[in-house]
Amino acid sequence: MAATIQENETKAEVPLRPMPLTAPRTDRLATLYLFHPLQQILPRNTVRIPILMYHSISKGNEETKHPYYQTTTDPAVFAEQIRFLHENHYSVIGLGDLVSRVTERKRSEKCVAITFDDGFRDFYTHAMPVLSEYGFGATMFLPTSYIGRTTLQFKNRDCLSWSEVRELHRAGIHFGSHTVTHPQLRHTTREQLEYEIRQSKSSIEEGIGSEVESFCYPFAFPEESQKFVKAMREQLQGCGYKNGVCTTLGTVKPGEDTFFLKRLPINTWDDLRFFKAKLDRGYDWLHWLQYSVKVAKARTYER
Repeated sequence: MAATIQENETKAEVPLRPMPLTAPRTDRLATLYLFHPLQQILPRNTVRIPILMYHSISKGNEETKHPYYQTTTDPAVFAEQIRFLHENHYSVIGLGDLVSRVTERKRSEKCVAITFDDGFRDFYTHAMPVLSEYGFGATMFLPTSYIGRTTLQFKNRDCLSWSEVRELHRAGIHFGSHTVTHPQLRHTTREQLEYEIRQSKSSIEEGIGSEVESFCYPFAFPEESQKFVKAMREQLQGCGYKNGVCTTLGTVKPGEDTFFLKRLPINTWDDLRFFKAKLDRGYDWLHWLQYSVKVAKARTYER
């Protein structure tokens, strides 16, 4: 599979790395000049493992968005980031292995998990050849109503077909559920919630002939609503999932809910210095701000 992709795709001219935006990026400055240096002098008594969150690997047209909100990663930037992991001796592990290591508090070699949301076809054309070059795997989360016998579109981008999903699965890529229709689950009925969770799992298992263990929550995760989180966890357990990820920021440490693991958003504007700081806990500080904003919005909505 990998050889076929490389023959068809990697002979194309490699695009130049995009120039950084001129506007200052507060989260980057705070990470690089305050929180990451602080992390270097604090004791490290807890296992922490990063889960990288990618979406589209393409030359996306998101110039109107602030870098923090962008979800595309230029193929040249992605290749640079994956090469960095290889050259700095990171091992890439699956989510099940990650949960085991964190639960058992295993201290071992540097490791990272790599995930992709939304089932975009540019994973097949741009990401997989790079991952194959270094022997790395990944987990792709599929919104199953956009995965068909032929190429369908989601968010105006081509998605994988089932034949491509099966080819990637044979090559070692793990697949998880990203619901059926990619709704904001918090605003669905209990029956709709169960359908989105159960049917997507069933469709993927039928498509690849293997058990699906992982779930990815679409949109911003409402961690401030403990009632919803509890109901969501019960649904995932009832449907047979073993772990899951969400959009909450940070690296994974012992004691966290294994159905809603934190991740690190990655995109085109993550230069290697910033990328390294994210891997090294330097971006974890932003979670408290993210959570505070969610709580403030929830209180405003309740009034």
